[in-house]
This record gives sequence, C-alpha cells and structure tokens, in this order.
Amino acid sequence: MTFFDAETEELDIPTVKRHAVRLAKAGLVGLITMGSNGEAVHLTRPERSAVTRATRSALDEAGYHHIPVICGATEQSVRGTLELCREGADSGASYALLVPPSYYRAAMDEIRLEEYFMSVAKNSPIPLILYNYPGAVAGIDMDSDLIIRISQHPNIVGTKFTCGNTGKLTRVALALDACTPHSKGSGYMAFGGMADFTLQTGVSGGSGIIAGGANVIPKTCVKVWTLWAEGRVEEAIKLQRILSKGDWVLTKAAIPGTKAAIQLEYGYGGFPRSPLRRLSKDEVKRVGEGIQEVMKTEKSLPEFGEEARQA
Repeated sequence: MTFFDAETEELDIPTVKRHAVRLAKAGLVGLITMGSNGEAVHLTRPERSAVTRATRSALDEAGYHHIPVICGATEQSVRGTLELCREGADSGASYALLVPPSYYRAAMDEIRLEEYFMSVAKNSPIPLILYNYPGAVAGIDMDSDLIIRISQHPNIVGTKFTCGNTGKLTRVALALDACTPHSKGSGYMAFGGMADFTLQTGVSGGSGIIAGGANVIPKTCVKVWTLWAEGRVEEAIKLQRILSKGDWVLTKAAIPGTKAAIQLEYGYGGFPRSPLRRLSKDEVKRVGEGIQEVMKTEKSLPEFGEEARQA
C-alpha cells in the first residue's frame, strides 16, 4: 500500500519503508507497489517511482535482497506502459503487473488486447505478470484461452486472477505447467488474487497468492499456504475459513478499511488520498470487530523463520 501524511496527503516514505519490512518479516516472498491497493491512479509518475524505489531500498537495508518488488505499470497506450515499465525497472522492480487498457472499452476486443500485451512484452526491460481484474477495467475479463495464448511470450511469466475464477486459474495453470509447491513446472506463476481463496488456489494448481488482505494479515495467508504445501489439508481448511471471514471484511471496506485496520493493529496506516473517503469512527470500529478473530490468529503466529530458530 501507499501511505500519506494525514494532513497534507504528501507521500509518507518512512511509513512505506516500515510497511515493506513488516511484510517481509511476516514471510511474504514478493511485494507489490502501484497495484490496486497502492492507489497508483492517485500518484504522479515521480511519486510512483519514489514508492517503488523506497520499497526496494527498505528491503535491501533490512537484508531482504532476495525478495522481488513487482510494480504496477499500466497506462492506456503501449508507449505509456513501456515508459512505466522502464521507470519501474530503474526504481528497482523485478517485474511489472499489467491490467488491460480500458478507457476505450468498446475498442478493446481480444485482438487489441493481445496486440497490446505482446507489444509491451516484446520491449519491456522486465518480465510481465498479467492482472485479470474486471472490476478495475470496465468489466474486461480475459478468458483462459486468451491468457494462455498471450502467455506463450517468454517475457510474460504469470497471471494474477483477481476475477476469483478458480476454474480459469486451473485451466491456465494446467496448460502452462505453472509452478506449485510441489513442482517448479515451467516457472510460470498462476496467482490467486485474493486471500479469500488462498487454499482454493493451491487446490487449483496455482503458485501462490497476491492479495490485498496480506497487508493486514500476512502471517495468516502464509500459514494457510504452508499448511497446504505440507499436506496438512484439514488444518489448512480450518484456517482458510477464518481467513475468508476476515478478508471479506477488508474487501468490503476496500482501501479506506484496509488502512483503518492497519492503523488499528499496527499503529500506522492513515487514510487514502481524496476523493476516496475516510471512514467514520463507527465504521472503523466495525472493521476492527470484523477482523477480531483472524487478528487473534495473526498475532499468535511467529515471524518468518522464528519457528525454526525456536526448534
């Protein structure tokens, strides 16, 4: 997420860095900047680069050199998107995350979309991860055939399925021999796009999740995935139920609610940039009550590597 001064709405870079390190300590193996929860559409291009650069710097300073940064880089033209990919790479991003262009929605048929992604893939200095999120792009929902076809390009290395369609994820993962906890496969990454279906992503042959809820409950997300990878399915199912209940509260409350939850539980978070609204005290209270159960689990879990040190 991107954090701002509560009064001026200027970037709060120290908090951006603090947040990145907290997530790394929780066991996340990659961080997104300029995604949907990162309010990229509210930032200038220099601000976007500053957030990505600060995230990379924070990880390196804390010794997490191995954790990649993935930056959102979509513009409405091929040329503009490539500029963002280059700026992301210059700022320390290892991958670019791209939704389809959607301003001229009626013109964006499958041929135009395929040409867009292929043109960007051909010239981007960093590999691309497709981002299928119909709610953010005027309803454009790439089907499995299109994703599989586009992903033949060697510079397209994964897809994030925020559409929530696990059948689609299954078909893409199968066709592209996606990486799983039990097989490196082709190296292609099929990501569930919400914490709400972390376990279901594993069952569908997916590679992991990229989830907004992990800003608040990262250790719980990691634990569900680890239980699945270790074959402890009943435990994973039990924990996924708790995770899904809590994640739904965050999903409904969106960016303002997610930031409110971070503020409640970790002492920072603040507010989104306007025109997104600030929650009332009653709304913040309801968010806190709604995530109480999953936060109890989150706080009971050790930081990444701590279990091994204690064993």
